Amino acid sequence: MELDGRGPSGVNGTPAALTAAPDPAGVLGPRLGHTFRDPALLQEALTHRSFTNENPGAPDNERLALLGDAVLALVVAERLLAAAPEEPVGMLTPRRAALVSGENLARWAGSLELGAHLRLGRGEEQMGGRAKESVLATALEAVVGVIYLEAGLAAARGAVALLAVW
Repeated sequence: MELDGRGPSGVNGTPAALTAAPDPAGVLGPRLGHTFRDPALLQEALTHRSFTNENPGAPDNERLALLGDAVLALVVAERLLAAAPEEPVGMLTPRRAALVSGENLARWAGSLELGAHLRLGRGEEQMGGRAKESVLATALEAVVGVIYLEAGLAAARGAVALLAVW
């Protein structure tokens, strides 16, 4: 049985060590139009640094989030330029910033129910980390980073298109 990383409470009061986690690839893949190929890479994308602090050796999602942030910025900028080719950059830049803001990314992550799949440390879990804007936004960036690594820019564009309301 796989540990779900939900801290001491697990699901329905069952200790986390006894609770099977839902398959994130099976849940998130269809919602993002992507078939995840590397379960370990997806798990890394869903692992908050608080979990790695309590589980030395487990990689966290920050490196994948760095990549996913850049991919998101590119995809959103492409979309804005295509939709408004005559619009001055001074008008497009704030729109791009709003679309890739932590608040907006957290909203997109919420629509995916991403919080349910996160691996958090006990303290972050107790502090409501599954619903925190910064935690959700970083995890979504990391998941986009995984999609890019596994299937390229076209797949990342497709995933963002499923999330965004242009």
